[in-house]
Amino acid sequence: MTVWRTSLRSFFSHKGRMILSGIAIVLSVAFVSGTLVFSDTLNATFDRYFTATSSDVTVGPEEEDNAQETGREQTLPASVVDRVREVEGVASAEGVVLNTRLTVVNEAGDALGAEGPPTIGTDWGPETRRSMEVAEGREPSGPGEVMLDRNTAERGEVGVGDRVEVVAVPGRFTATVTGLAEFDGPNPGVAYLLMEPTAARTALLGGPDLISAVNVQAAEGVGEEELARRVAAGLGDGFEVDTRAENREAMNDEVGGFLDVIRYAMLGFAGIAVLVGVFLIVNTFSMLVAQRTREIGLMRAVGASRRQVNRSVLGEALLLGVVGSALGIGAGVGLAIGLMELMGAIGISVETSELTVSTSTPVAGMAVGLIATLLAAWLPARRAGRVSPMAALRDGGVQGSGSRRSGAVRSVLGLLLSGAGAAALVAAASAEEAADGSLYLAGGLLLTLVGAIVIGPLLASLVVRGLSAVVLRAFGPVGRMAGRNARRNPRRTGATAGALMIGLALVGSLSVVGSSVVASASDQLDRTVGADFIVDTSGEQLITPEAAEAVRSTPGLAHVTDYTEVQLELTTPDGETSEEGVVAASPTYAQDLRAVTVAGELADAYRPDHLSVGESFAEDHGLSVGDTVTARFVGGDEAVALTVGAITSEDTLLDPGAMYLALDTARAHLPEDLVPLNVAMFAVAEEGQRAAAYEALRAALEPFPQFEVADQADYKQQLEDEIGGLLNIVYGLLALAIVVAVLGVVNTLALSVIERTREIGLMRAIGLSRRQLRRMVRLESVVIALFGALLGLGLGMAWGVTAQRLLATEGFSVLEIPWNTIGVVFAGSALVGLVAALVPAFRAGRMNVLRAIATD
Repeated sequence: MTVWRTSLRSFFSHKGRMILSGIAIVLSVAFVSGTLVFSDTLNATFDRYFTATSSDVTVGPEEEDNAQETGREQTLPASVVDRVREVEGVASAEGVVLNTRLTVVNEAGDALGAEGPPTIGTDWGPETRRSMEVAEGREPSGPGEVMLDRNTAERGEVGVGDRVEVVAVPGRFTATVTGLAEFDGPNPGVAYLLMEPTAARTALLGGPDLISAVNVQAAEGVGEEELARRVAAGLGDGFEVDTRAENREAMNDEVGGFLDVIRYAMLGFAGIAVLVGVFLIVNTFSMLVAQRTREIGLMRAVGASRRQVNRSVLGEALLLGVVGSALGIGAGVGLAIGLMELMGAIGISVETSELTVSTSTPVAGMAVGLIATLLAAWLPARRAGRVSPMAALRDGGVQGSGSRRSGAVRSVLGLLLSGAGAAALVAAASAEEAADGSLYLAGGLLLTLVGAIVIGPLLASLVVRGLSAVVLRAFGPVGRMAGRNARRNPRRTGATAGALMIGLALVGSLSVVGSSVVASASDQLDRTVGADFIVDTSGEQLITPEAAEAVRSTPGLAHVTDYTEVQLELTTPDGETSEEGVVAASPTYAQDLRAVTVAGELADAYRPDHLSVGESFAEDHGLSVGDTVTARFVGGDEAVALTVGAITSEDTLLDPGAMYLALDTARAHLPEDLVPLNVAMFAVAEEGQRAAAYEALRAALEPFPQFEVADQADYKQQLEDEIGGLLNIVYGLLALAIVVAVLGVVNTLALSVIERTREIGLMRAIGLSRRQLRRMVRLESVVIALFGALLGLGLGMAWGVTAQRLLATEGFSVLEIPWNTIGVVFAGSALVGLVAALVPAFRAGRMNVLRAIATD
């Protein structure tokens, strides 16, 4: 109990000093807890949605993984419903319509629906009514009438009585909105277009006798699995029969990857924040132990054992961890609510009423906070326990005679780790295969980071001296004193700067990688893309025949290229058969994409019954130009002999190692209804007509907002915006670690000011003004921040250059170092140092001179 009373007394007597360390714990735990609450809530929302929209058993057409992309939904004859109803144990069976490849356009010409979730066209039948109800207006009663879900209508500013256009592969039609529907339970942002059942079959599937699936409800006392077995036996082959549980699992798998990316990315950044927080806590407790040397010595003198002193310090850390973790868990719930609101802004609706806090969340948050705090406090506690009573009473500090020797050992260890890390980075940069270099890169990142942290005190003495000479010279004696203060305790300066170094190293490396990716892609576009315009699709959309015709009929175009992919079964001369996706395009694609060949001419691949193969495929099967392979187009009946006209290189970003053939070859060997739709289109303007053709093409596709027209400049800008947006998100998440690092600078300066109270009083007594004193503290903070920035950005650039050399094996061959970004971040670090010093400098300036001099 004595140890706990000592811990409590010390904790509350230094509560001001503990606040900043506590904030670091709160932020770290909040990120962990918020991530878990947010992902659990999303999982629960999707699970309830899938449960509400699924029936006991679903019967659908047998899926073909390698089917041609015709854009048409797989269907069943409506007569299957009657066959299902005859199965024993079926309470009800209803045919349903489902089309997920459509676009709904409002009167302003904007596509409705969120960017992430799909737009679903379905029928307003018994199955839909189980999970939705009419909230406004009336249900659709025939062709030309539709109903929308309320959320989609509100986002698209569509009301009852408005007109919308529906663009689908079976055709384009205009309809009147007769009503708005609302889910009984949660709807995570899926846009719904609802039609009268017969009209839905014709408009969305292409015929009144077609359905997408049969939803089956089991009779009382019949289980899902038993009913599924009976239905499967009654229908025979050619059908996919799934239970509610299987459907829910499949749907969860579809969104699970998206949710896992969010979860693990955010937990990764939370881990970085925890690591940075550990630095702050180590510094805090090290300085507190140093300042309590006399107190600890007295405790030892009156009989306290090393273990008791150790437990006293760890007791403070435990109390700090418990309080900080508890607050962090609460803050994490608030963070999760904020993330849910952010998701709502992009169209993924997650109601706060669905907030899910599982038992594991507070357990995980508390565990993270306590483990991080106790681990960080262990070394200072160990040092405190090793203080001898006599050394403490002489106020010699906690560092014993072996401190210089331990510093030398630390420097040697840091040099060895850094050297090993540098060697690993060189090996990664020299690797010929990305897979081989990745292991060296991971090892190099870890070793150089740990090495920089370990060698930080040695670097602090050297680098801070150089920075002081450059940055602080203009400030005269005050600048020189600030530089000496920063060098006075290299271990403390190294640890403080190390926290900032971690975040800035990641910023620097990602900046180099992002800039290099954009520069490499731009270089590839300039060298290989000959097309003036690209018509692209989003998600799983395909270019409808009507839109494709609008592109072809645009005036001012010299040629238009169709581009799609066909599925083939290829049998090579070595007797092996494999399923391959082959690009089927117009012969002009050889001009639109100047693909590099290692043998033959690409134009020959577009001759009738010819194709090109990739370099690896050719090597694996011993193929050369002129050889013949046997092909069967999936969905076609006959085998076809195709001649290898060219072998393409894999050293490119665009279609690396792709196989090509003429779209006319595919049309000749496939039934008309199985010829795939375009996934993209390319066009070249007539000479001197580029600007006019661009405007004409954009105008031609205005009725089709799901397709985008881009010239090369647009395409480059889109790429830059996408990568820039991703990097901004990453920088925003890394800002958490940098905020914690700034708190470390504030904490170090605050404790340092307290530590130097008597010294500050003496300086004031011999003429140092308050303004000069505050400037000295601010300059000390600036030089520490710049030291951390120099280490972090230097380390990050080394990581980024190595990663780029590794990416060069995949075609990203241009190294681009964003000097502007690096410069702004470095200058920003000085500003961070100034901000971090505001409160400590203000407190130092207000210090009473006489009391400061009298401080023991």
